[in-house]
Amino acid sequence: MRVAMIGTGYVGLVSGACFADFGHVVTCVDKDASKIERLEQGVMPIYEPGLETLVAKNVEEGRLFFAIDGAEAIRQADAVFIAVGTPSRRGDGHADLTYVYEAAKEIADLIDGFTVVVTKSTVPVGTGDEIERIIRERRPDAEFAVVSNPEFLREGAAIGDFKRPDRVVVGTDDERAVAVMNELYRPLNLNESPLLFVGRRTSELIKYAANAFLAMKITFINEMADLCEAVGADVQQVARGIGLDNRIGSKFLHAGPGYGGSCFPKDTLALVRTAVDAGSPVRLVETTVEVNDARKKAMAKRVSAAADGDLNGKTVAMLGLTFKPNTDDMRDSPALDLVPALIAAGAKVQAFDPEGMHEAKALLDGVDFRDGPYDAVKDADVVVIVTEWDPFRALDLDRLKSLVRQPVIVDLRNIYRPEDMRARGFRYTSIGRA
Repeated sequence: MRVAMIGTGYVGLVSGACFADFGHVVTCVDKDASKIERLEQGVMPIYEPGLETLVAKNVEEGRLFFAIDGAEAIRQADAVFIAVGTPSRRGDGHADLTYVYEAAKEIADLIDGFTVVVTKSTVPVGTGDEIERIIRERRPDAEFAVVSNPEFLREGAAIGDFKRPDRVVVGTDDERAVAVMNELYRPLNLNESPLLFVGRRTSELIKYAANAFLAMKITFINEMADLCEAVGADVQQVARGIGLDNRIGSKFLHAGPGYGGSCFPKDTLALVRTAVDAGSPVRLVETTVEVNDARKKAMAKRVSAAADGDLNGKTVAMLGLTFKPNTDDMRDSPALDLVPALIAAGAKVQAFDPEGMHEAKALLDGVDFRDGPYDAVKDADVVVIVTEWDPFRALDLDRLKSLVRQPVIVDLRNIYRPEDMRARGFRYTSIGRA
């Protein structure tokens, strides 16, 4: 089949490359000329393991193309995917649908013959109705169906998630659209991945509900971690004890400094706003947002406590800046709250992240960015592990100890065992472990 993918951000580029690898002919369209030029040169705009190789393979085999002007690709497409950004609007948390509606107008003017217009971007309930209205108003003669097909890709594992999904959700009642979507995802039949067809509004809500539930799960275990510290329990053992219950499951039960990234913060806010507008508030999600925001801000107090309550004039080394490993994404990373708070307390901050340095430099002022983990910890009074990158899981602790001014480690990801760190002579603080 022929696919046009509008937007070459995280979702659009990964989805386009994977559809091409399924055997479809895909054109990824973006108005950013410099981004398209880089993509044509094989330079990825994001860091995602395996993506560069996947893109190069499908470009070479003639199934994946990039374009600034998507007119021809849209005219020829069986399915046009809208995969543009939907950031939170400043001040109110509603999803900004400007780019979505602009894409819908462009698509309306170009579709030729029956075309499935697929919303891949994360959008509030009812957005598909408005896209349909826009297209119908501009092209009363057009044959089309608007479908919701939310993404469930984890940064750092996106290609595997696309090719081996837990499920694929498709929101449509149009039989012709069902046939097109079945054909697009037919290669997944080999993996027996469930293709779940639901109503369009139901599909839109499934995305927000899934992310809100996972965000609540993270926030729940973080609050349990605080309770564990207060009563002398171990949050990792608590998480294992409840995670073995099939009704709960072990995923997203890792205590830490709070969730971040491109999805959970904006999607929980958008769901809260949607619910308020509908007159049906979601109190659990509202509380999740509030608790998570407070948690990220409270991490500086943990670092200060490890430094005997005074950071003024001390050097803090931060290992990791991105919100999670295997990505260069800094959006809503705990580091964005932690670094300014440390500097405000009088600390000097020196930091290293394997992939996020470029993004971090644009967002964080007053940081001494270093060339590697051992360079970052040199002469530090406190070492803070912010992101659980693999290189930080097996540090040469003897070397690290020889480089720091004080052997103090604050492990916000619980990647080391407290007894091992004490045996090595470190003053070690972790999350939810007495």
